[in-house]
Amino acid sequence: MMEIPFVDVVATGRQIDRLRIAAGMSVKDMQMVFGFSTPQAIYKWIHGTSMPTIDNLVILAAILGVTLDEIVVVETAAVKCG
Repeated sequence: MMEIPFVDVVATGRQIDRLRIAAGMSVKDMQMVFGFSTPQAIYKWIHGTSMPTIDNLVILAAILGVTLDEIVVVETAAVKCG
């Protein structure tokens, strides 16, 4: 058995939302920072139905005052090899 890391998209979304709230930012504030015409992309991140692109993760870390490691939730799964 080998442990393979993977991004937990739902947990990452919850983490983005928690960090957003802790930073005192609304979804609308984030929408403006990213220049999105609607907030749907941010809600998809928060609900774990999609992930920010790597460049958006870098921006997100900067505006929230955290590192990428503090945003992305990585889990491991045991996988049988061979």
